Amino acid sequence: MSDRDLDTLFTLEELARLCAVEREWVIRHVEDGLLVTAGTVERQFTPAALVRARRMRQLERDFDAVPELAALMADLLEELDAMRAEMRRRGFS
Repeated sequence: MSDRDLDTLFTLEELARLCAVEREWVIRHVEDGLLVTAGTVERQFTPAALVRARRMRQLERDFDAVPELAALMADLLEELDAMRAEMRRRGFS
């Protein structure tokens, strides 16, 4: 990811380019509910959505995972990241 602020939104085209996927891949994942847009802003995405999309694409590519399984794994990885951050915050490394 670039040095953009965490509140910066990415357009559909930017997200597709940063994930090295076609626009249609992003649109299909949004329509299937596997990737969410930024609140009420249509076709714009948060940095967290970028991380999620990259993870999903990597899982689909590396393991030939179906999109739903890649999304489930992305959910689990996001939870694991949050738990690790909480552990660090509480002083457990």
